[in-house]
Amino acid sequence: MGIQDIIEGKKQWRAHMARVKALPPDYQIVYKEMQRYFIKVGPVDLVDGSLLSGIVDFFEEGVAGGKGVLELVGNDVAAFCDDLVKDSRTYADIYQESISGEPGTAEK
Repeated sequence: MGIQDIIEGKKQWRAHMARVKALPPDYQIVYKEMQRYFIKVGPVDLVDGSLLSGIVDFFEEGVAGGKGVLELVGNDVAAFCDDLVKDSRTYADIYQESISGEPGTAEK
């Protein structure tokens, strides 16, 4: 990864966060909670950015449709997040696989 890639990544992240800040306050709160949840759960493909930007797209459509954020995601935000990544491999899965093997065979 070169310096240009890092600079471009920062530009994309700033543009993404500008979109988040343009959302109504209740949407921003739920987005930040979802972001925290995903960082804890750790879907491996979170780093490519499509999951978080897809959520912002979904939220922008909800705002345009005049819906509240809980109308979109429901009262259990964690369950909504789990449904989004249910087929994704997580860092927790990788860890479980590493400890379930024979002693001394875990990948380093």
